[in-house]
Amino acid sequence: MEQREQPEHPEHPEQPLVAGESGSGVAAAEERGGVDEESCAKLLDRVDRRIAELLSAEEARWSAVDARVAIPVAAVSELVASGGKRLRPLFCVTGYLAAGGTADEDTVVDAAAALELLHAFALIHDDIMDNSPTRRGAPTVHAAYADLHARRSWAGESRRYGEGVAILAGDLALSYANRLAGRLTGPAAQVWHELVTEMIIGQQLDIALAAEVEPDPDLARWVAVCKSGRYTIQRPLALGAAIAGRPGLHTVFEAYGVAAGEAFQLRDDLLDAFGDETVTGKPTGLDLSEHKMTLLIALAAARDPRVARLVEDSRHAEWDPAGLRAALLASGVRADVEERIDTLVAEARAALADAGLPRGWRLRLEELADMVAYRDR
Repeated sequence: MEQREQPEHPEHPEQPLVAGESGSGVAAAEERGGVDEESCAKLLDRVDRRIAELLSAEEARWSAVDARVAIPVAAVSELVASGGKRLRPLFCVTGYLAAGGTADEDTVVDAAAALELLHAFALIHDDIMDNSPTRRGAPTVHAAYADLHARRSWAGESRRYGEGVAILAGDLALSYANRLAGRLTGPAAQVWHELVTEMIIGQQLDIALAAEVEPDPDLARWVAVCKSGRYTIQRPLALGAAIAGRPGLHTVFEAYGVAAGEAFQLRDDLLDAFGDETVTGKPTGLDLSEHKMTLLIALAAARDPRVARLVEDSRHAEWDPAGLRAALLASGVRADVEERIDTLVAEARAALADAGLPRGWRLRLEELADMVAYRDR
């Protein structure tokens, strides 16, 4: 992977991140009664530009020292530019506008950009832990740089070089995320710190359950809450609302986010076990091959002795991901999980009924619950 030449690009000026009051924005949203599509699109476009400007400036800065120094920055840039659903910025901006925020606020742009860079950090490190070869249809950071090392016949072990670059790239992404979110104050700052901590703690439990081969539905659900419900949906919504001056929406967004987040994770589990990797952009069965005790496997093991036996046997014998996948298909758990997803989406919708949100934004959040629960990638 060759180091690219980057144009000189000044970094976006830093803006103070504070949780401001915006009562007039609430009144305007209520009067409008609908969704301001233009403001939402404008803010999300600014989020993408904010990230691109920051990373371009950083790559130019460090390339001036030595092209090799900028390699981790380039890796982050390439991952962020490769696509992705941008769910966390979307939920942050949605929570902000639903709470009455206005489109000319720099605070929410930096916060939403921080969420996307935090996600880049999580993906890069998660791919190392899962030994994943691809992400979004392209080689993962550690795989790409291991391949570069091997092709150049450099000294040392290619795998370790690739993982080293990826660890540093992830660390940089986290550093940039904290830079953008570093001056959040009050409830917004608390939401940010909780989000980061919960995501990391959830990942620790995830790898612990895999190592110990413990298919516990309650613990697997807790991982889903931390890594999906809170990290992807609830906390970004609450962060946006806090920046708009309505931290009290936290309770509503918690009920909505926990339900929609579990639906999101169950869909993720189904896509990993049974999805089409040409659509998802990542290998099918990766969770199975890496001993992940997902919510899907935990639920299947609890209802089907064949699945439970395969999981238990893996403690003492070679792990059989193909056999487990076949057992999952035969168990009927797929239909049960689809039914559970339907129930969770209904719970997410019900949580919004008395939320005090403009009708249009309530409907938009219902649409987003459908989107995360019934996606194909």
